[in-house]
Amino acid sequence: MEPQEQSDRETCRVIVLGRNREDVLLRVSQAGFFLPSVEVPRWQRLAEHLTAGLRRDLGRGAVCLFTPKNPSSRSETNGTHYEVMECWHDEGRAGGGVWNPIGSLTERSFQDKAEFQILEQCLRESDCYERDTSSPFAKRGWLAELRNWTAEIIQPLGLELTGQFCQYNASPSFSLIRFETNGPAVWFKAVGEPNQREFPITLKLAELFPMFTPEILGTQPKWNGWLSREAAGTNLGDTKETAKWERTAADLARLQLRSISQSELILNSGAHDLRPDTLLASADPFFDLVAQLMEEQTKIPPPALSRQELNLLKLRIQDSLTLLEELRIPSGLGHLDLNPGNIIVSADQCRFVDWAEAYVGHPFFSFQYLLEHFRRAVVPSPETESRLMEAYKAPWQNLVPADVVDEALMLAPLAAVFAYAAGTGAWRDQQRLRDQNLAGYFRSLARRMNREAIQFIERRSPCLS
Repeated sequence: MEPQEQSDRETCRVIVLGRNREDVLLRVSQAGFFLPSVEVPRWQRLAEHLTAGLRRDLGRGAVCLFTPKNPSSRSETNGTHYEVMECWHDEGRAGGGVWNPIGSLTERSFQDKAEFQILEQCLRESDCYERDTSSPFAKRGWLAELRNWTAEIIQPLGLELTGQFCQYNASPSFSLIRFETNGPAVWFKAVGEPNQREFPITLKLAELFPMFTPEILGTQPKWNGWLSREAAGTNLGDTKETAKWERTAADLARLQLRSISQSELILNSGAHDLRPDTLLASADPFFDLVAQLMEEQTKIPPPALSRQELNLLKLRIQDSLTLLEELRIPSGLGHLDLNPGNIIVSADQCRFVDWAEAYVGHPFFSFQYLLEHFRRAVVPSPETESRLMEAYKAPWQNLVPADVVDEALMLAPLAAVFAYAAGTGAWRDQQRLRDQNLAGYFRSLARRMNREAIQFIERRSPCLS
């Protein structure tokens, strides 16, 4: 059991800078100073667990600024993660380290001179970020500025900050923070490249569909950021209650039906264009790339798909897209990242968040993504899955005949996987595809499409016999 526990955690060494911009927090040993460290879970939100661990272990409230680009090459880091932080609250807990003037430190001050080199590098990076307008959340003092702005926005609503907050995501250009107030909590989110489109999309959807999105309280354009009131309800990812999933499916359909007349506005705000003509035009270059990636695969299993298999798969996907188009269900709003963590559901409403991957195209693709998560989270029976589908279908039958809805839902699974794979355009970025993990991911999506194509033929066979 011991090795498994070790593999689920990592040690993060922190460079915690003081609010006075002159001090750094260090631990002390007989051999000299050393950087504090915090153990955090792997593969989870680093900022959330790191700030909580620093408060728990060292009695310091701090926010993450940035991850150093390349810790000193002369140090033996052994894969240790480093993070630069800024202290905003100090409990002065005994044993929690001591503040030291940065100007007084030398290599001899540290038990390991490599840590002094890392500190110097981080300070140089920090100075660069101070002059970089595209990296507002790597600058010291940004939290105080954000808190002051948030207090001004919520004051006319009769709300006040209580001092408690949680930093969930952190990078020089991204931020996600939940602030507690004397009433409902508020969330601040800001986005940078490559997700800057989420800022105008979020504002446009909140304007067009206020019943299905969190209430926007204020915007900060220089940060591509916005402040929203916390939506009442349960995160869908935290529940297996099928009634809540059915509510989500029904509200998704209602939102999409309302979006049909607003498709051009949504596209103009930055949403992905996944309308039939666009997807069909992507098929040839996408499968040319996948064929190349399959030929570059070095690890077997899983088996690589041949060019002949990929050509047949492409034809089946083109057929499914064409058949969907012939059903004449209008294009509308969709969400390529429609996972339960992006959905807040209550007894009387459902709100959808995190619209970086919004698209305009066939609406039923989004339901397929929701259905896939339902199958994983709830482990449904045929009866519960049927109820979820009926909840989604019912609003659509006010616009489209029931038999057309059923036909579209039979065609959608294969096309939905292709839309997910080809829709964002990441496959066009040759530099990103040098990452073997990303290349492997596209190969796995192609295999998934192939399985869906086989199942599609099996579903169609009884209808054609």
